[in-house]
Order: sequence, then C-alpha cells, then structure tokens
Amino acid sequence: MQLVASLDDYGKPAWIAAMILGFIVWWPIGLGVLAYLIWSGRMGCGNKKAWREYFNDEARRFRGGLGSTGNHAFDEYREETLKRLEEEANEFQGFLKRLRHAKDKAEFDQFMAERGQGGTAATN
Repeated sequence: MQLVASLDDYGKPAWIAAMILGFIVWWPIGLGVLAYLIWSGRMGCGNKKAWREYFNDEARRFRGGLGSTGNHAFDEYREETLKRLEEEANEFQGFLKRLRHAKDKAEFDQFMAERGQGGTAATN
C-alpha cells in the first residue's frame, strides 16, 4: 500500500511510468498495473460522475479556500461568477440528460414502429 500511496503522490505520470516499466520487465505486470489503473479510476477512464464531483469539489475548495481578498468588489464579482458558472453547469447537465432521453425515446419509438410493421429492427 505504501507503493500505491507514493505513486499517488507523484500523480498520473508516475502511474504511467510504472505501467510502462511493468511492460518492459514482464508484460503481465504491465497489464496488471493497467487493469488496476482502469479499475480504481486513477486515470479517470469513463467515470464522468467522478469528474463532475471532482470539479464541484474544486469549485467549493476554491470558494472556501481563498476567503476574502480584502477587495470587497472583487469578492462579490468572484462569488457571482462562481455561482453563475455552477448554475450554467447544472443547466448544461440537465440539457444533456434531456437530450439523451429524447434520443433514447426516438430510438425506442423507431424500434416499436418497425416491430409493429412486422419487420425486423435494422442494426447499425
């Protein structure tokens, strides 16, 4: 576990180097490191929810970590901007969800229409 913690301290480049070194030494080691990276989510492969949570956490940390700069006008501007960006991000996520739902509904309706005609559904 100490090896994992020390590689995490160095970040993704260290993990990539460990994987490449594993492939050089003996290919199953490299393959094992690659599988561990994907399984644990350390490379951010396909885990969109984790990315969203990461950015939300960073935004909260940014807001809370800086505190007051001493410039009241800038602090207000920063708070308004961060709030607006967060609202826009939430609206965009809602838009993407509605878009996926509409696409799924259209595909399902097409399938049902083809099924109702007695034909077979075409595969792409």
